[in-house]
Amino acid sequence: QVQLVESGGGLVQPGWSLRLSCAASGFSLDLYAVSWFRQAPGKERGGVSCISSSDGSTTYGDSVKGRFTISRDNAKNTVYLQMNSLKPEDTALYYCATEPRGCGTVPEFWGQGTQVTVSS
Repeated sequence: QVQLVESGGGLVQPGWSLRLSCAASGFSLDLYAVSWFRQAPGKERGGVSCISSSDGSTTYGDSVKGRFTISRDNAKNTVYLQMNSLKPEDTALYYCATEPRGCGTVPEFWGQGTQVTVSS
């Protein structure tokens, strides 16, 4: 069964860090570009970061550059999103998705999401 499962979300204070995981089962995640998206209440879902399958190149949204780092561990069939210096505006439901044609293309498989809440 093809599945993506996100984990690692939680409630943290501003300035703290979290590491999100996107674990795949039923297929090899290293064959796909993988993106993280997020959706805050009342807002549209938007892209956060992407890592390619070919050379591991990465892209980031302007609002997270310098604070978030995307990486992959092919042995664990998992992609991570390290989030540092979290801000209240990072509060959202975070999803990972595979992009078979590369970063920035139409996502194929989605996880169920993990909630990140940044609040003092």
